[in-house]
Amino acid sequence: MSQVQFSTEIQRLKKEKNALILAHTYQNDEVQEIADFVGDSLELSRLAAETPHPVLVFCGVHFMAESAALLSPEKTVLLPVADAGCPMAEMADAETVKEWRTKYPKAAVVAYVNTSAAVKAVSDICCTSSNALKVVRSLPHEEVIFLPDQNLGSYIAAQVPEKKFHLWPGFCRTHHQVTVEEVERVKKAHPEAKLLIHPECPPEVSALADYVGSTKQIVEQVGKMEGSTFIIGTEMGIIHGLKKRYPEKRFYLLTPRLICPNMKKTTLQDVVNALRTLQPVITVPEPVRSQARLSLERMLAIK
Repeated sequence: MSQVQFSTEIQRLKKEKNALILAHTYQNDEVQEIADFVGDSLELSRLAAETPHPVLVFCGVHFMAESAALLSPEKTVLLPVADAGCPMAEMADAETVKEWRTKYPKAAVVAYVNTSAAVKAVSDICCTSSNALKVVRSLPHEEVIFLPDQNLGSYIAAQVPEKKFHLWPGFCRTHHQVTVEEVERVKKAHPEAKLLIHPECPPEVSALADYVGSTKQIVEQVGKMEGSTFIIGTEMGIIHGLKKRYPEKRFYLLTPRLICPNMKKTTLQDVVNALRTLQPVITVPEPVRSQARLSLERMLAIK
């Protein structure tokens, strides 16, 4: 089928199944085009919880669909590609989190949404890169265990010096590989450009940015900043939405290595298959579901 035929079939199946299609900003361009909503993990988590649609097709990776299932257990949550995972999420496990809680009994456990439901279940509250600073500042605790992303944790810790941070040694394989040399090279090629970086990048890279923020914050910041040329330091999928929203501006990816293989697994054929078969379904068993949901709801309650 052509892209137009795929789109027509997806629209037909979506109406037939009363489904809503959610796509993360890092998805392939054509998948973003057929989605009802495209956004970062916080936006999509809120939508998953609030929408009345009984079927949610989550074009993203496993922890995202799992979060939707936690918040909406009465809905059918589909992940078009069952093995679309997140290596960073796999760097944290519930048993080790429990050990850290014993080691640092006064610390609140803040789990990045890029974690499994099992890890969320033994954490106090979740966060995204959009609201991590707000979440940490909302806590009465003077100590924080931040997991699993050491780079995001380091970025937040620098802004909350009054709290003591215990950083998990995890990272995003895509963002963590960006180097200072790559930044210097692209800035030399485009000296007039503003540099916007995701906080999952290493601290020495983020330190060179004109702005550091989540995918949603980067998209919004482009509209606020002066100038017409921007270097984007996050996964390449964001460029598609930026060009659509700001057609008069120019965008350069910081490095062609900013590609998440798991985010790129989902195709239009996968979306069609998921809608036709209502598979693969993502579910979370009790008691993990209730415990993990509490951590997510605490996050969503922070405005």
